[in-house]
Amino acid sequence: MNRLNAYWRLMRLDKPIGTLLLLWPTLWALWIAGRGHPSLVNVLVFVLGTLLMRSAGCVMNDLADRRIDPHVARTSQRPLATGEVTPREALILAALVSLLAFALVLTRNALTVLLSLPALFLAASYPLTKRFFPLPQAYLGIAFGFGIPMAFAAETGTVPALALEVMLANLFWTIAYDTEYAMVDRDDDFRLGIHSSALLFGGWDVTAIMLCYAAALGTLVWVGFSAHLGVTYAAGLLVATAIAGYHYTLIRTRDRMLCFKAFLNNNWLGGVVFLGLAADLLLTAK
Repeated sequence: MNRLNAYWRLMRLDKPIGTLLLLWPTLWALWIAGRGHPSLVNVLVFVLGTLLMRSAGCVMNDLADRRIDPHVARTSQRPLATGEVTPREALILAALVSLLAFALVLTRNALTVLLSLPALFLAASYPLTKRFFPLPQAYLGIAFGFGIPMAFAAETGTVPALALEVMLANLFWTIAYDTEYAMVDRDDDFRLGIHSSALLFGGWDVTAIMLCYAAALGTLVWVGFSAHLGVTYAAGLLVATAIAGYHYTLIRTRDRMLCFKAFLNNNWLGGVVFLGLAADLLLTAK
């Protein structure tokens, strides 16, 4: 039972925020591609696939960071850092979970299967970017956004320009919320030589986050025009803008716990965008 609990925590199944942040943009894409009525099978496949791939990504991340995590207060009790799980066990677990996710993708069309290959590469390689790339949050944004073209491919058999617009919005959003997350570990990352957007932006971190929120929401306005969405969608974006403004009140002092609270609060931002989108498509359906 203790071993199963360690696996559970290694896959972050006790902390669903990462799965939700990965899921919301995927649901945006499914609902837009399906004009408010996506295939139920696609919804089930992508919800479960998101959970599995996020779990596999967490295991791969902890494998890459297993010598770093013991020296960071926030991560020192992770199962690989404490020795509860061995690297060999973690590697097997990541492989099994990834295979389960791929088995789900194999039930979709050929284009969706093809797109899953770079998605897997991005998820597996992201942890390494923190060693050399000054802005790993941008790489994470691309990795987290790959469910978007896959969702369009599964629903329509194509990846239109609209999918890239949604992906761009998600990229800016990811940089914003993951910089909030990186602000929690800024001192530890500097000491250990780990790259992050919080270190790259330095004293401009709060400004950069708010600009990224503005860019994300502005791109979502563009998505609304491209997808012919209406007033209800716009209302959802207005609520999301208010949430982003609330984040400024949390992060402006750079207090670690308040930055972490802002990061967690992004679940609501992604959720209200989806609710506005889904409601708009439902109300305008003919």
